[in-house]
Amino acid sequence: MASGIKDKVAILGMGCARFGERWNDDAASLMVEAFDEALKDAGVEAAAIEAAWLGVGFDTQNVGPSGIPMSIALRLPNIAVTKVENYCASGTESFRGAVYAVASGACDVALAMGVEKLKDTGYGGLPVRSRGPAWDMSNVIGSAPGYFAQLAGAYRARHRIGADDLKRAMAHVSVKSHENGARNPKAHLRNRITEEQAISAPIIAEPLGLYDCCGVSDGAACAIVTTPEIARSLGKKEMVTVKALQISVSNGWELQGMGWDGSYVHTTRIAAKRAYKEAGIDKPRAQISLTEVHDCFSITELVTMEDIGLSTEGGAVKDVLDGLFDADGKIPCQIDGGLKCFGHPIGASGLRMIYENYLQILGRAGERQRKTPPSLALSHNLGGMPSQNVSSITIIGAAGA
Repeated sequence: MASGIKDKVAILGMGCARFGERWNDDAASLMVEAFDEALKDAGVEAAAIEAAWLGVGFDTQNVGPSGIPMSIALRLPNIAVTKVENYCASGTESFRGAVYAVASGACDVALAMGVEKLKDTGYGGLPVRSRGPAWDMSNVIGSAPGYFAQLAGAYRARHRIGADDLKRAMAHVSVKSHENGARNPKAHLRNRITEEQAISAPIIAEPLGLYDCCGVSDGAACAIVTTPEIARSLGKKEMVTVKALQISVSNGWELQGMGWDGSYVHTTRIAAKRAYKEAGIDKPRAQISLTEVHDCFSITELVTMEDIGLSTEGGAVKDVLDGLFDADGKIPCQIDGGLKCFGHPIGASGLRMIYENYLQILGRAGERQRKTPPSLALSHNLGGMPSQNVSSITIIGAAGA
């Protein structure tokens, strides 16, 4: 019977490019920037890597339909390179490929990379796909802010939350993330904002204002993984291991049944439940001490706190306003600034989240470092819209945690 991957894989090294409007850099340059940091962190040569996975959301704007450009850019030793795509969970999907390869014994050292160049498209949001079946989300009439505004309305109706209370909570989410991002030299947007600015900002899709929405940027992040035994043999004394990695994909129930009211993300709840079981976590609010979640919109972060069991049903508004998820709170969320301050280069976001959790666990996050490094940290990706999506949960922690 399957036993999961808990503690079977260690993160040997990680790297992250600076996110932003990288007009003078192509996808290859961003991958090299992240990879160089990861190699130095891992203490190995590129020749040690035996297999690699590349996560890209929009291949026509980036590297094309194969992993060859990454192999060339990084001068990988003629190994297998697999390009994967799973909407906004594409970076996590590449991490899953590398982790599973090592856990299975197929290879000793593997690479996961995520990259996206979105600013070059000249489009204010995510680019429009030119191919794919009719149910491809990019071909559905609507907009991302519109879909998540509906999530906000359904959440407020279900839990009978006042419009002003929800607006204040969403503003707090944004203010908190901007405060954190201001301390991160790799973030795209580093300006602090006030609650008044967030509340009075122009409306994009009621109740979402300008500061409730994340931006578009360019970026890359990567991880080199191996077994704990090999990591120790290479002199790694402080080790971060993978505790769980779960992905859940919509099967049509949300739109084709009568059980979903639009106030939460069904797949996130499923992925979280599976991840907690794999990691041996039965009290997430007490055991998880740091999170990076998919804050494409401030309402998404707020609702996700309930979907992953860190807030009770309808309790996230109070928890947010009480500062539970602030940098100095009990369970910080987006301590690096999140999508709100990094932007969302699709293929890179999942690995960027893991990168921050990795740094925090090792006590290497600089000005934003928690006084007590977290023992268990969770990251969450959501690809698509609330009614049709991919959700991923990755939990990493100190060896033995």
